[in-house]
Amino acid sequence: MTDEAIHGELAEHLVRAMERVPELRDRRLVLTPLSGGITNRNFLVEAAGLADRFVIRLAGNDTHLLGISREVEHAATVMAAGVGVGPLVVAFIRPEGYLLTRFIVGGPVTADAVRRPDTIRRVADSLRRVHEGPAIPGIFVPFRIVEAYRALAGARGVRIPREYGAADAALRRIELAFLTNPVEMRPCHNDLLNANFIDDGRRIRIVDWEYAGMGDPFFDLGNFSVNHDLTEDEDAVLLEAYEGEVRPDHLARLELMRIASDFREAMWGVLQQAISTLDIDFVAYAGEHFGRLLDAASRPSFERRLRLAAGA
Repeated sequence: MTDEAIHGELAEHLVRAMERVPELRDRRLVLTPLSGGITNRNFLVEAAGLADRFVIRLAGNDTHLLGISREVEHAATVMAAGVGVGPLVVAFIRPEGYLLTRFIVGGPVTADAVRRPDTIRRVADSLRRVHEGPAIPGIFVPFRIVEAYRALAGARGVRIPREYGAADAALRRIELAFLTNPVEMRPCHNDLLNANFIDDGRRIRIVDWEYAGMGDPFFDLGNFSVNHDLTEDEDAVLLEAYEGEVRPDHLARLELMRIASDFREAMWGVLQQAISTLDIDFVAYAGEHFGRLLDAASRPSFERRLRLAAGA
């Protein structure tokens, strides 16, 4: 869905930047805002005389504090395009850091559709392609990210929620279990919301690679699972489609990464209280994710999953 075409100073600035792209030089450009996105703004670009349409992406303010590198995002998007999952990169406009990609023709993946077994299997196929892709710059370790978010938020005067201590204790136990039974780091997306999925009729394509980095592929699986409230049976469908079997230690690792994902999301909400200018209740947002992860960590299944994930 798009809104009205934009005009004025922002449009002129973007057009000037895109004039440095040979494919768009000396063409009349029409820019239309694309809906969605919290930390960035995306615009559909239509160029006179070209059948292809494009998307230009503008970073939000202070997104580097969230651990985002636009250079890494560019490299990750190129990698994802190379394995047939991400959008094709047309240009990375420096020094502004604007990413220009070809518009993917397809439809959205709704919150209902994303939980269907056939969709889960298609998502698993796309993730496997990404995780088997070439290495990208940047590291994504959720155990360190929550610590960095805490330090940055505290330094900016944000009150750290009291739930942080219990969440941190649970996360340290998860990290220890994973270190006992490590997996190879792979290129990962790390922000798998259905709003970042486009169904092109052949494959589930994935956009918005700003949090990408080399990391634990089970974070992607757990992140997708918890973001869409999958059941354990649906997680088994995801894992079987992803690697051809359901290993107990891998299913446990996926389930524990749901907790790690919620902790990252909670602390993302805490840090946004210091840097975001949007009218969003980030206190409630963080509280929701803290509540869900602490509930999961308090269940008897948590202890069983720690043992299984450690290879016991």
